[in-house]
Amino acid sequence: MTIEAASTAGLHPETRLVHAGTLRSQFGETSEALFLTQGHVYDSAEQCEARFLNKDPGFQYGRFSNPTVSMLEQRMAAFEGAESCRATATGMAAVTAALMSQVRAGDHVVAARALFGSCRYIIEDLLPRYGVASTLVDGTDLAAWRAAVQPNTKAFFLESPANPTLEVIDIAAVSGLAKAVGAKLVVDNVFATPLFQRPLELGADLVVYSATKHIDGQGRCLGGLVLGSKELIEGEIQIFLRQTGPALSPFNAWVMLKALETLPLRIRQQAQNATAVAKWLKGRKELPHVAFIGDPEHPQAKIIAKQMSGPSTLIAFEVAGGKDAAFRFLNKLRLIRISNNLGDAKSLIVHPATTTHQRFTPEVRASMGVSDGLIRLSIGLEHADDLIADLQQALGG
Repeated sequence: MTIEAASTAGLHPETRLVHAGTLRSQFGETSEALFLTQGHVYDSAEQCEARFLNKDPGFQYGRFSNPTVSMLEQRMAAFEGAESCRATATGMAAVTAALMSQVRAGDHVVAARALFGSCRYIIEDLLPRYGVASTLVDGTDLAAWRAAVQPNTKAFFLESPANPTLEVIDIAAVSGLAKAVGAKLVVDNVFATPLFQRPLELGADLVVYSATKHIDGQGRCLGGLVLGSKELIEGEIQIFLRQTGPALSPFNAWVMLKALETLPLRIRQQAQNATAVAKWLKGRKELPHVAFIGDPEHPQAKIIAKQMSGPSTLIAFEVAGGKDAAFRFLNKLRLIRISNNLGDAKSLIVHPATTTHQRFTPEVRASMGVSDGLIRLSIGLEHADDLIADLQQALGG
């Protein structure tokens, strides 16, 4: 097999998403091949030994690596501008690996308070079970990050924009604080997408994605990605993944490889649609709060202008009247479907307080900005006018 990753050096991101990391067999296939195999055979016992000692390049076992998965990893690394990448079975597997590979019993982690429910579980519940303490802070308050640092702090974790409130954190500033104390910064970049925000360029050590979202983009497959320096990815993270086994299915990797080819087209159109829908929503008197990354009145607008090259495809807004009013609104929608996924070609909407953040107490949800009236809307590829018409009729005209 031949690999063509080097030929994409210096090309634009859109071109790298089509060509980077391509492996071609002796058959010279145009589309990336799907290698559905658990293992590989060797020419000799000596080659097998050398392969396991990493002295002979090649593949060993599906839990360790796979040609199709490797193509996805190399293509994403080229797109992200990372030295290395590893794919995982889900986005949460990527988050877990990124964090747990950096800490040991007795260490401490500082994280932003506004997080996806499962991410906060890792920080607040899982890590402490293994002797890793954690402190949650207001992610927008640099003084809070600084004050939370302890002598044993080894990692910082944040989402920016945050799920579901769209709170934005100054990644470069937090990175500076992390580096000053010798901690690694892990950034969940799902809401921004790799097209509109580059955490590694802003000083992050690791960036994670749920590839289930915008990268697949059509609601088909689960997957995750963690990217960073060769030292970090091919060191502790690779060891953690190989020994714990959250391997990405080659089929899912193949689907996502094909999806990457259209990612810029999809995300730009979804962002354009989201901009139009958010502008319309802001004009509705019955919605006391509308949050959108492209809004010049966003509380962190200056930070957004500094670190993002485009808006998210997500909108968060408040329906007056709490849960009952929110449910009435959701149940009246005809085109936009209720689902806890996001980043899909179809527009999807959800009530975070009873789904993604339901396990938290009302007091904790309030501290995260998740009220009973909050709605998260993921904008798809439909015509913006049709989406607005659906929202209009659901809001009562």
